[in-house]
Amino acid sequence: MPAHRPRRHPAGPPRGAGAAAVSAEGGEELSAADLAVDHQLALLAGSFRFLLDITPVDADDLRDDFIEGREPEPEFTYRELEADPDVVRAELAAVDLGAVEDPVLGQLLRAKHREMELQLDMLEARDTEDFLPLSVELYGGVSPALRTQAEQLLVGITRTEPSDEALDAEEFLALAEEEIELYRAEDPDLDMHAEIRADVNGVMVSGDVLLIGPETKVQRARAQALLHHEVGTHLVTQANGSRQPIKVMGVGLAGYDETQEGLAVLSEIACGGLTAFRLRQLASRVVTVHRMIGGATFAEAHEALVADDFPQGSAWTTVMRVYRSGGMTKDAIYLRGLVELLEHLGDGGSLDRLWLGKFSLRDLPLIGDLEDRGLLRPPRILPRYLHDPQTHANLARAAGTEDLGSLLGGHA
Repeated sequence: MPAHRPRRHPAGPPRGAGAAAVSAEGGEELSAADLAVDHQLALLAGSFRFLLDITPVDADDLRDDFIEGREPEPEFTYRELEADPDVVRAELAAVDLGAVEDPVLGQLLRAKHREMELQLDMLEARDTEDFLPLSVELYGGVSPALRTQAEQLLVGITRTEPSDEALDAEEFLALAEEEIELYRAEDPDLDMHAEIRADVNGVMVSGDVLLIGPETKVQRARAQALLHHEVGTHLVTQANGSRQPIKVMGVGLAGYDETQEGLAVLSEIACGGLTAFRLRQLASRVVTVHRMIGGATFAEAHEALVADDFPQGSAWTTVMRVYRSGGMTKDAIYLRGLVELLEHLGDGGSLDRLWLGKFSLRDLPLIGDLEDRGLLRPPRILPRYLHDPQTHANLARAAGTEDLGSLLGGHA
């Protein structure tokens, strides 16, 4: 199912008799047969490494050759697929979605099933002309409104904070491990950890692991915000979702990426760590996706970002992320997801249920239905920044704003 913009006023969730049994305590519980289908999908979703497998393993190696003009159109190398897409697709086809009795769970699982089919198609289409249309179907493109917002940020933010001391991979790993230990102090059974991995560029989360590339540099002033982004959002919601009876909430329901990334950027705002450079970076991803869809070459997209006052190395990373595997439109969802969440907060919406697992804002009514029926467990942990009263004041100021530049305070 394509991860398009959440509907602002979605219809209420379907209900039906016989969808859930009644527990001895008097609350509802999903049938074993329904949970078996959910578990099958969750296991299959975890059997292939989608983001890792569409990301180059040699981006750092090719950067200098590109910047120095020796390789204007870099040819990236990707990991060999560990899981055969045809085998996973056959297993996926064998999942009996029609047997799911609970109508809300059935709707969520059907959407996840379709998303997984698209992901498998994309893995098979890496580095071909078929990849980009599939990416647009999965993540959407760039709407005129989002493009305008991004362009206004690039024009309106005329100066950025000076670079400070940069942490290397080992130093950032140490901070990440300290952060994880603070969460583990609340729940010793948490399955999350961090590691440096040679075939990773930058910082990313895969499952319950924070992966750090060996060449990673993180500005010290950005380190705490990045930890809240990666650990406090992605790993926290993974831990909470994996504890749910509905296991797909741990690996992510269909279209969860947009809300997840928006929520992660929102954590940077909450802790006061959203910098001018970071907001320009998010805007640059949107305009680069737009240029890529419009037919710009890798070199043309890079040149355009340098003309917009981005350092060559930063521009390289942005363009590599967008052009990987044949055209990955995912990077437009960071700003789009943030805008949707700010609108949600401005309309009086709450973030409380978004910590239950990984899912899209558009599915919030369905998740609310499941929680109201007693079918979900409370979050085992909450992001640490929520314990700071200042973060709530920061979120209240940001709620509903249409002037994204105002999120920076004195930085712009």
